[in-house]
Amino acid sequence: MARSPVYPRRNGGDIDPTAILAALPDPVMVVDGDGLIRFINLEAQEFFDVSATRVMGTPLSELIPEDSPVFNLLDQARLTHSTVCKYGISVETQRIGPHSVTMQAAPLGDPPDQVVLTIHERSIARRIDSQLNHRGAARSVVAMAAMLAHEVKNPLSGIRGAAQLLEENANEDDQILTRLICDEADRIVALVDRMEVFTDGRPLERQAVNIHAVLEHVRRIAQTGFARHIRFIEKYDPSLPPVLGNRDQLVQVFLNLVKNAAEACPEQGGEIMLSTAYQHGVRLAVAGSDSRMHLPLLVCVADNGPGIPDDLRVNLFDPFVTTKMNGTGLGLALVAKIIGDHGGVIDFESVPKRTIFKVSLPVTGAGVNGEGA
Repeated sequence: MARSPVYPRRNGGDIDPTAILAALPDPVMVVDGDGLIRFINLEAQEFFDVSATRVMGTPLSELIPEDSPVFNLLDQARLTHSTVCKYGISVETQRIGPHSVTMQAAPLGDPPDQVVLTIHERSIARRIDSQLNHRGAARSVVAMAAMLAHEVKNPLSGIRGAAQLLEENANEDDQILTRLICDEADRIVALVDRMEVFTDGRPLERQAVNIHAVLEHVRRIAQTGFARHIRFIEKYDPSLPPVLGNRDQLVQVFLNLVKNAAEACPEQGGEIMLSTAYQHGVRLAVAGSDSRMHLPLLVCVADNGPGIPDDLRVNLFDPFVTTKMNGTGLGLALVAKIIGDHGGVIDFESVPKRTIFKVSLPVTGAGVNGEGA
C-alpha cells in the first residue's frame, strides 16, 4: 500500500490520514486485488472481533464467507472505477453472529486494485425513529381500549344477562346456543380487559433494578413451563449498573419476549440466548426540551427460530399484528409501551435461524445529559 500523504494543520503539525481512518465510528478496511486485507481500523477490529496483527495480509474470506455479496461488490468497484453501495447485506460469522448492514466499496486509486470497504450498521437514529412509531401505535391502543371499555363491555354485559335469562326456559338445543352467546361475550370481555392495561396513566414507579435478577427470574419461569424443552444460553456483563425501572413491568417485558422466542424455536434443538452489555453514546431526545436521556444498558433476547416474515417487520409492534393462530397481537404492543414508558428503545434484527430483540434502557444515575453510574 502506498504511503499515505500527510496534510498540514493550520496551527502547525501534520495530520496522519491513517489516524483519521482509525478514529472513524464505522468499520473500514482496505482490500487488495488478491482479496487480502491491507488495512483495518479499530472499529472494524471490534466489529469482527479480531486484532489487526492477526488479519493484516490475510484473505478477507477468513472474516466473511466466500459466497457473500461483499466480494461481488468489491469486483464491481474495481470494474467500474467508482463507488458502489449495497443495502441490507447480511454479514454473519461464528464469532459475531448475523448483522444486517450497508456496504460501500470505493476504489482507492493508488494502487488501482485496492478497494476501501466501509460497513454501516443500522443507526441508532433509525432505531429511535422506529421507537417513536412504536409509541404512536401504543397511543392508538390506549384510545381504542378506552373506547372499547365504554362502548363494548357495557352492552356485552346486557347481552350476556339476557342470554342467561333465556337459558332458564330454553330447551336443550337452545341452551347450547345461549351458552355459546355467554362464552363469546366472556371471550370479548377478556380481550377488552387485556387492552385496558394500555389505559393505565399513572406515573411509572421506578427504582434501581438488577436486570440480571429480572432475567434470571424470567428464565426460571420459562424453564419450568413453556420453555422446558429449550436450551438457555446466558452471556451477561457482571459489571453493569442497576436499571432505572419498574421490576414487575420489566419482568412482564422480558417474559413476553422469551415466550415469543420459545414459540419461534424449533421443536428439536431450540436455543434462547439472554445477553447484556454496556453501550456507549446512545441517547434519546426528551420531548419538549434539548435534553438527552442516556441509554447505555443493552439487553438482548435471541432465538434460533425461522425468523420474522418480511411482511410483518414494519408493523411488528402495532396492535393485532401476530403470526400465532390464536394470538391477539397485543404482546409486543404492550412491550413497546412499557419500554417507551421507561424512556427506552426496543428494536430487532431477524434472519433465518437468528432473531434478536434488543432493548436499550437507562441506568440509575443516568439522568438527563448524564453518563450514568
